Amino acid sequence: MLRTFAVTNELKLVNDLPMNRLFDSDIKWFWVDFETPSEEEAILLKTHFSFHPLAIEDCLHFLQRPKLDYFEGYDFFVLHTLNQDSLTSEEVDVFVGENFIVTFHLMPSPEIELVRQRLIGDQNDLAKGALYVFYLIMDKIVDEYFPSIYKIEDNLSEIEMKDANQNLIEDVFEIRSQLLKLRRTVFPMRELLYRVLNSERVVIPKEERVYFMDIYDHLLKLSEMIESNREMTTDVRDSYLSINSHRMNNIMKTLTVMTSIFIPLTFIASIYGMNFEYIPELSWRWGYFSVLGVMVLVGSSMLIGLWYKGWFK
Repeated sequence: MLRTFAVTNELKLVNDLPMNRLFDSDIKWFWVDFETPSEEEAILLKTHFSFHPLAIEDCLHFLQRPKLDYFEGYDFFVLHTLNQDSLTSEEVDVFVGENFIVTFHLMPSPEIELVRQRLIGDQNDLAKGALYVFYLIMDKIVDEYFPSIYKIEDNLSEIEMKDANQNLIEDVFEIRSQLLKLRRTVFPMRELLYRVLNSERVVIPKEERVYFMDIYDHLLKLSEMIESNREMTTDVRDSYLSINSHRMNNIMKTLTVMTSIFIPLTFIASIYGMNFEYIPELSWRWGYFSVLGVMVLVGSSMLIGLWYKGWFK
């Protein structure tokens, strides 16, 4: 689907303007949105706009890393939106010139639609031009990162209140996987904004530069939140392993105590289990009870000795 959005010199909004009129003298700036375009529509990037073949190739081959390329008369940006359900990245390609902006995305983009509806509803922004529309798109894309990280933080808070069990460690690794997906989206976008703000070839007026600085601040905050939550998952994981190790030590200590006590008792019992006719006290009336007494005495002595050595603390 191809949608056109043009603003005249009198700052009047014209929707669905024919492509052959976009470069008319009465058009101040325009926005063309390629949403899930067909092959015939995608060809317009070359035939109508004459964009560079490498930029067109990046549009058609999903998924490129967020980046900025400079071309004569326009700049080419690759942005990443975030699918809230799967936390996977979706690509939005943007061509920004002095008096035009062209967006290209193979999947529907709620962020693009929200910006479009904003411009239709608030025409005060129409005078600010194509670069400001690019800011609105990028700002909306970055804002949509926050719900995912907030949801992860809520899940992590719930996990911290759970008892240490196998389900807990599985939940922790699931959260770490989600944070890694977010990291792969947020960090490249942060690098892209840094390059935009520090590039001499991307001309950003002083009054609009503060808007892009605000997006960069949001990305810095997101980066810090991701790293903070990754550290929290590491702490939860380490705590789980420590608790399990402590439990295992207690179990091994109990088994060791039992084994230590029964080894001499088994030794005594095995002697009297040997098939010899002449064994001391075999014919003695109180021999059985005496041996039991010796076994109780040995076991009690070892138990007391282990107690004083602190094995039960």
